[in-house]
Amino acid sequence: MATLELSITLPIQVQNGGYFISRGVGRHPARKLDSWEVILVEKGTLTIQEDATVFEVHPGESLLLWPDRRHRGIEDFPADLRFYWLHFEVQEQAMTAPFSTLLAVPQHGKNPEPQAMIALFRQFLTEQEKLQRSPALELILLLILQQISLTAGQALPPDDAGVSLAWKARQRISTHFHLPLSSSLLAKELHCNADYLGRVFRRVFHLTLTEAIHRQRVRAAEKLLLNDAASLKEVAIRCGFNDAGYFRQIFRKHTGLTPGVWKRRYCKEHINSA
Repeated sequence: MATLELSITLPIQVQNGGYFISRGVGRHPARKLDSWEVILVEKGTLTIQEDATVFEVHPGESLLLWPDRRHRGIEDFPADLRFYWLHFEVQEQAMTAPFSTLLAVPQHGKNPEPQAMIALFRQFLTEQEKLQRSPALELILLLILQQISLTAGQALPPDDAGVSLAWKARQRISTHFHLPLSSSLLAKELHCNADYLGRVFRRVFHLTLTEAIHRQRVRAAEKLLLNDAASLKEVAIRCGFNDAGYFRQIFRKHTGLTPGVWKRRYCKEHINSA
């Protein structure tokens, strides 16, 4: 039987890939690599900074980290975070034109068919486990990048002066959530208009300022509730809630559980975990 023999020249070289499942501790290390990295978030939100730009990558969104740029996590991994990652190199001959023009791959965008992307990443991981390395790894990566290129028209807004302001507000929320805090107080501290701050914050982080404050307070409450000695009223006050009833309402909205039920369900499990 005759065999068709083909010579396949690929513009990319795969290094490795994986699937990250958060345990709710730690953060992405600070580093500068000489390879590209493509990330697809399946669940939760990945917050990462590349040089001076901060990205919040939500479920169904992809992020392309460039080589020779320093990137780092700027907050602990959320407990529900799950994402696929893949490191690769671009062959020198393929860089005669900017890489982004080959497939018009946006750095950060939302994929219209996230399940198709997840299937490709899973196929890549299955292929990677085989003893003999196959060119299929590069072919699957090209399919992933092609799929991401379809989001070019949906790429998220580029960085501007508002991003810096939004990030300052985010930093303020993360360090002062236990104090009286509101949109107007943040705007006053940052010397800007409250409506403008709210608009740029929502554009950058896909959250209102109030939602961001509540989310930070609930995350802090989750950690404090793991301490058997802390009462619900004490936790509420230490997380910036003056009213225990309102604390219960916001906590349940964000977690689906009341603080008491959350404490009974997760406290013992956390203590016994490695």
